[in-house]
Amino acid sequence: MEKMNRGIITALSAIGIAQALKIVTHKTVTGEWDLKQIATTGGQPSSHSAGVSALATYIAANKGSRHTETALATIFGVIVMYDAQGIRRHTGEIAQLVNDLEDNFAAISVDFPSSDFVERDKELKELLGHQPIEVLGGAVLGAALGYFSAKLEG
Repeated sequence: MEKMNRGIITALSAIGIAQALKIVTHKTVTGEWDLKQIATTGGQPSSHSAGVSALATYIAANKGSRHTETALATIFGVIVMYDAQGIRRHTGEIAQLVNDLEDNFAAISVDFPSSDFVERDKELKELLGHQPIEVLGGAVLGAALGYFSAKLEG
């Protein structure tokens, strides 16, 4: 472990912790334990945000805020977080509309037996992105873990 890059370990740990916390937040919201949440996209906190925030904070704590590596990690992180709560979330919303449309069409096609409608076996995945609060939750978690990791290193 000592030979591995501490920044990578910090970022991957933040991602893992965020994914594990999704089990707890799912339980809080639904009242049910669901271990499959550890492998899902979307949800609270954003593991994407946790990972990039942990890396950027770790680098900033070690190199300083004016260092080029800090700038690269920060800009990379902002792009990832914007994408997680923007494009990916909207893709999930579109998937939900398509699934609803298919369900409605299936219900209507019963009245029209001559239609050649064939339902898909599997619906489109709807939970792809994050709400802004989930991105913020991941960013705060990641920043705390990145800072803690840098301080532990010395």
